[in-house]
Amino acid sequence: MTGVPASAAGGPRTAPAVRQAGLWNIANVLTMLRLVLVPAFVVLLMHDNGTDQAWRAFAWAAFAVAMITDVFDGHLARTYNLVTDFGKIADPIADKAIMGAALICLSVLGDLPWWVTGVILFRELGITLMRFWVIKHGVIPASRGGKIKTLAQGTAVGMYVLVLTGPLATFRWWVMAVAVVLTVATGLDYVRQAVVLRRAGLARERAERAEQAAEAAERDAGR
Repeated sequence: MTGVPASAAGGPRTAPAVRQAGLWNIANVLTMLRLVLVPAFVVLLMHDNGTDQAWRAFAWAAFAVAMITDVFDGHLARTYNLVTDFGKIADPIADKAIMGAALICLSVLGDLPWWVTGVILFRELGITLMRFWVIKHGVIPASRGGKIKTLAQGTAVGMYVLVLTGPLATFRWWVMAVAVVLTVATGLDYVRQAVVLRRAGLARERAERAEQAAEAAERDAGR
């Protein structure tokens, strides 16, 4: 032994270990809270077949808290490096669960047409599956249109959870119409991005294979 550190002697350096965020951080706790709120929201909304205005107001409060935590948990995770494998899986599940539960319950109660619920759920599930389809070629980032769509959906569904009459009932119909239009439009845009991303990925793979084949041919010719 020379007593000289490996780094000073030109030896290999060990990269400093990156501290991983623990499971019990504020971002994950908010995600867990949103998951817990899903069954609580369903019970509140469906109480007495959805005819009790007070219970529906409580259901709206639960839905509002879920939507707010959806905004903050992702922001906190990215800002303070609290991203975990649990959060990557649980966060989108919680998002889809609360929105899906609200749409299905409202349709069961007869407050919202089933075709609206079908369009939104088909879009959300389809885009999620499509992201996995192209994930080896790259990640489709959330667009500004997608964020506006989420805001419109949350606002519209929240208004349907409340018992509204008169002009407000008419207004919420238009808000939901805007949400449906944005849902379809952003869904089609994500499909376009996925197709472009996959084509680029396949073209890159073909170019790499061609380059490898050319290098192999040159090595064989030089023997």
